[in-house]
Amino acid sequence: MATVASFEIEYLQYLGPDGRLVREDLPEFAKERKNLVELFKTMLYVRTFDTKAVALQRTGKLGTYASCLGHEAAHIGIGTAMQYDDVFAPSYREYGAQIVRGVKPRDILMYWGGDERGNDFSGPPHDYPWCVPIATQCLHAAGAALAFKLRGEPRVAVTCVGDGGSSKTDTYAAINSAGAYTLPFVLCIINNQWAISVPRKAQTGAKTLAQKGLAGGLDCVQVDGNDIIAVRAAMDHAIKRARNGHGGSVLELVTYRLSDHTTADDARRYRDDAEVKAGWEREPMSRLRTFLISEGVWSEAEEAAWKEECGKRVDEEVNAYLETKVQPVEAMFDHLYAELPAELEAQREDAIQWEAR
Repeated sequence: MATVASFEIEYLQYLGPDGRLVREDLPEFAKERKNLVELFKTMLYVRTFDTKAVALQRTGKLGTYASCLGHEAAHIGIGTAMQYDDVFAPSYREYGAQIVRGVKPRDILMYWGGDERGNDFSGPPHDYPWCVPIATQCLHAAGAALAFKLRGEPRVAVTCVGDGGSSKTDTYAAINSAGAYTLPFVLCIINNQWAISVPRKAQTGAKTLAQKGLAGGLDCVQVDGNDIIAVRAAMDHAIKRARNGHGGSVLELVTYRLSDHTTADDARRYRDDAEVKAGWEREPMSRLRTFLISEGVWSEAEEAAWKEECGKRVDEEVNAYLETKVQPVEAMFDHLYAELPAELEAQREDAIQWEAR
């Protein structure tokens, strides 16, 4: 039988789990070690914030929260590759990418604290709000990318979805649209191995998640998502080709969810300790730290000082969140309609009376 087409998925990695380079042809940004130091400092800041957010939830000062522990390289690699006028359509965990783009941690805390004003966050006003329905943000990004193409704007739409979300029809529809119309679209599949309690092997038969973009005609690559050099390099390439009219890409960023799915989850019920221990051995910060120290551009003393500074900055954000005046209960009705329908007006009055009790 004749072969009409064949495909392969390349794997990109520069920095191994032991902190040693596995290839010497570093991208330009990584040749300047000070750039890597800044990336590491941003990762440490995001981890400091994430730890504090979990503590706030545990003490009743925050609602359910989705930790990004272990995802720092993937998220910050995405955010630092984007231009301001590009559009980001996040799910609900990519805080590193958003903080890089100007979102304040206090905004994130407000959102998870139940205040929708957090979704009117700092940073690019054209970015999309957090999206909890799984994978619908992929369609939002594809729509934005189509608008950029129709207007002739050199902008790129970037979105993220989890390994579980990559099996949703929304993701496939976005991929198909991006391929059919040659859109400036970049889909990052954050493969953290678990779709809540469903393991990667149980929710798809695909050998890689990157290959899901092949049927749509997109450029596809699997990346070590714990290697920020690789993530940033892959993003730079994908965004450049999208901006220059060469179409969309799917990047599978292979990482591991070191935390529970959210603070409402207990991953000990479905993951064994050995697996989590192995995840810690591959996590993104330890490998970059080891590399930077070996290069003589970072030290334990510098890290201790930066951790202290991160703690102070995060505390300022937490205090700003805690000091924000809580909206009255009727606020949930105030931005739904120009003129509230009678049935919702009745619900609004009931809510006011219940709160008064």
